[in-house]
Amino acid sequence: MRQYECFELTFTGPEPEGSWAQADLRAEFACEGIIREVDGFYAGNGFYKVRFYPDRAGVYSWKVTGAVTAEGEEVCQAADASARGIVRASGQHFTYDGGGWYRPFGTTVYALIHQDKNLVDTTMETLEKASFNKVRFCVFPKHYDFNHNEPPFFPFEKKEGGWDVHRPVFAYWETLEARIRELDAMGIQGDLILFHPYDRWGFSEFSREDSLVYLDYLLRRLSAMPNLWWSLANEYDLMPNYNLQDWTDFAGFMAGHDPYGHCLSNHNCMAYWDFSRKEITHCSIQDANVIETPELWEQYGKPVVFDECRYEGDIVHSWGNLSGRELTRRFWTAVCCGGYCTHGETFYSQDEVLWWSRGGVLKGESPARIAFLREIVESLPGPLDFLGDGLGVYTEGQLTAMQEQGAPEAFRKSFFHMAMLNLPRERVRSFLTKERVALGHCGQEAYLKYLERQCPSLTELDLPREGSYRVEVIDAWNMTREVVAENVCGKVQVKLPGREDMAVLALRQ
Repeated sequence: MRQYECFELTFTGPEPEGSWAQADLRAEFACEGIIREVDGFYAGNGFYKVRFYPDRAGVYSWKVTGAVTAEGEEVCQAADASARGIVRASGQHFTYDGGGWYRPFGTTVYALIHQDKNLVDTTMETLEKASFNKVRFCVFPKHYDFNHNEPPFFPFEKKEGGWDVHRPVFAYWETLEARIRELDAMGIQGDLILFHPYDRWGFSEFSREDSLVYLDYLLRRLSAMPNLWWSLANEYDLMPNYNLQDWTDFAGFMAGHDPYGHCLSNHNCMAYWDFSRKEITHCSIQDANVIETPELWEQYGKPVVFDECRYEGDIVHSWGNLSGRELTRRFWTAVCCGGYCTHGETFYSQDEVLWWSRGGVLKGESPARIAFLREIVESLPGPLDFLGDGLGVYTEGQLTAMQEQGAPEAFRKSFFHMAMLNLPRERVRSFLTKERVALGHCGQEAYLKYLERQCPSLTELDLPREGSYRVEVIDAWNMTREVVAENVCGKVQVKLPGREDMAVLALRQ
């Protein structure tokens, strides 16, 4: 047993007489007076397994009851540098159990595990070389444009009239687990999508009861794996088989039955999920309005991840033909506003192997630029919080408070700012975000300003007067960095080349 790694006990026993998915198998792990209870599972061929995630080093005693009776003791060694444990939401950002910030730079391959082995191998090789540290993919196979192949395995056995959730297909779950472990070895989080509407097989039509059996089995097998997040659905609001109460109950079930509290959210098509609910750890959003990250943080008080802001590609659908430059911009804007973004790629191919759904190889221009941004962001002393620049420094909530409680004197001295208080409410957000400049900061240690489509020859940074800073000009598209000033503080003017996609970074020396 090693800290922050999945530990597994395997036993032999008789085949369950009833449900294979809800085997009678429980375990207790105790260390230094702390006891954690977990459910085990039937793995087929007379094997039972219990999995456990130890978040502390020490000596654990364990006891297994039910279909198998056993007990023992295990020494859990302290984690090595490669094991960082489960990712947790922490304020506006994310941290590892083992310490340190986790900054998601994700991609999407919905039907990753539902392809033939050679294609999945190719996808994994691509992921290993790319810069992404999170990948969104589905438990169930997907049927949609450019994705019509039959998967090699299904999660459950077929029965007359549907699927038998009490009879898991063990080859499927073993393949899924093997790929999750591969991702873990690469340092990649798996954002596992539990339901979705793009289906010709009937998985999206599970009854409520069958859905809960499926979720229970999934948690028994997978919850001890450290590199997983739970996404209740991709586009939950396009699934008429479930109502809002069902989704609320599914979220409660996942949070209540996951012994380790993995990140959990629900992804929308149109209507955002209520991210303020206590079991939801972060905002998982489909929308292009990454500039509104400060408003979303203000509303929900949780990390904001734009898991679908449209894709770089050339297909006919409007959501799948962004330029690489535009997708890169959305990453920079989200990050400098205190949030995060997820990549996707949809270049047409006659073999219908498009990255966003089936994987393969990356063809676009954005991945290299996203890698460049990630390198910059991860070199900073901490994650970026929104600071803002220009009129757009304020959020809609702050303006509403000023209207009700009165604006501070500095605000009242600006006729531009006072005019905002008199805008009709439906115009406020549009005005704010149109004028906003994406400027983030790590306390007083670092400031990163991104100018998107603006082409100024000069910009300003208002740095602390007591500090001393080195200033760089960054070309986010051409991926260049140039130091233009050292040992500066206060108001600093920075010359720019008058072209798009420029950024300025100030680091305390």
